[in-house]
Amino acid sequence: MADELGFGVVGLGMGKHHCRSVSEAKGARLVAVCDTDEERLNEMMERYECKGYTSYEEMLQDDEIDVVNVAVPSGMHAQFGIQAADAKKHLIVEKPADITPERVDQLIGAVRDNGVKVGCIFQARLNPLNRKIKESIDSGKLGKLIGVHGHLPWYRAQSYYQGDHGSWKGTWDMDGGGSLMNQGVHTVDLIQWLAGGVQSVMGMFGVFGHEIEAEDQTVALFKFKNGALGTIYTTTCCYPGMDQLITIYGQNGSVMKDASELLSWKIQGENEKEEEEEMLAQYGPKENKEAGISADPMAVSSDGHTVIIEDLVEAIQEDRDPMIGLESARHAVEIINAVFESGRTGREVEVK
Repeated sequence: MADELGFGVVGLGMGKHHCRSVSEAKGARLVAVCDTDEERLNEMMERYECKGYTSYEEMLQDDEIDVVNVAVPSGMHAQFGIQAADAKKHLIVEKPADITPERVDQLIGAVRDNGVKVGCIFQARLNPLNRKIKESIDSGKLGKLIGVHGHLPWYRAQSYYQGDHGSWKGTWDMDGGGSLMNQGVHTVDLIQWLAGGVQSVMGMFGVFGHEIEAEDQTVALFKFKNGALGTIYTTTCCYPGMDQLITIYGQNGSVMKDASELLSWKIQGENEKEEEEEMLAQYGPKENKEAGISADPMAVSSDGHTVIIEDLVEAIQEDRDPMIGLESARHAVEIINAVFESGRTGREVEVK
């Protein structure tokens, strides 16, 4: 189709999911992939019948590519994104946008200077249940928020942090942390998005079950901008890996959910019981649930990525902002860096 936009994916670890999503997205066409690992490169070239590059600079010169999906190690997101923006390519950036707010700011500046658009991967915001919870909070249905809590008891074997494609994980320079920055960033973003932003944090972290540099367990207190208090717990030590748990308490009721399913919906009102039954019927637990990303880092659904890609295509065609931009994605990085600063200093840290 003439109106399809050409996509190039760089980094074929998590980038494999981007390739699949681009191939499924309306208005998108996978033109090329890029990786220094020729085995990964050849596999994706054959699967999607696309071009392949071992040189990122060469891929950026490809005139068929309108959008670059950046899926390299986290600490290289801004660097690769700035190169793409300077080449006048639009962007999809994997989470986190980068590992420090300063680097995200540099990427924001390059994007603004070059007039390109960026979509960020925080697909949990697109989950229908999460959007329903957000609507209930924003409309005042839950009343004044009291507590918002995220619990992420995941598991990763030591082998996850080893080898040519694993040694960057759990490092400060390239991963920006461990269980909180890599695995927990989605949970951090989700609870700040639901509650409306974080004002200050207090945190503690350490290495408990792996031979890594950064952390594999973090606990933190959040004070939200609206006055609510909350907590975040992340780990990659919890064998065999259990689902994310989110709990929200307001003056008028409370909601509890796991990764994708509603566990409890109790909000005061004349139709309280009927509403709970309706919500559980629509969003409640399903039988024969399969093990997911809590234990397997590659068990990622392509649905959210596909929606974000389609939204960027429409944003480019309609000349509007994508639904999850860099400025919005920046806050999770701010929060996580503040947690680590608090853990090192033993003090409450304001989120700037």
